Amino acid sequence: MHTKETFYRGAALGNEPRSLPAATYNLMRLLFQHCGESCLFVPVRSMQYQAIIDQSEIIFVDAYRRTVVEFAWQKFNPQSRNSLTDPVPYQFVYYDKQALETMPRMQGEFMRFLYQFNERQQRNNPSQHSEDNIIQLGQPDDTSEK
Repeated sequence: MHTKETFYRGAALGNEPRSLPAATYNLMRLLFQHCGESCLFVPVRSMQYQAIIDQSEIIFVDAYRRTVVEFAWQKFNPQSRNSLTDPVPYQFVYYDKQALETMPRMQGEFMRFLYQFNERQQRNNPSQHSEDNIIQLGQPDDTSEK
């Protein structure tokens, strides 16, 4: 059973170009794809925030104002990288002045939680990430003939 969540955002107070480390972006996209839902709720407990990942952005809400978007990471541009290990540019859009104080710590805490979340998922469902399920780029998929 899924419940519908509604979030509100006011007018943007500003936006800044930023970049997300490749490991953070790649893991976030992988976890989002594996969730099979239209969005993924990620509690960043150490900061009392929740990140909501969807196809085009990540919004962040404070636990004490659970329906008000404080800031968002939007317009990810992974196509601009030369390598999968290069950072991914995006726009940091903020709707509350508090976001300017929250943002410097959020990228690190978000990454730390993604790793914990991924490890927990792998322990609970080890076959989901097994090497048998990974096809190397540039190599033919021999499983179709079996």
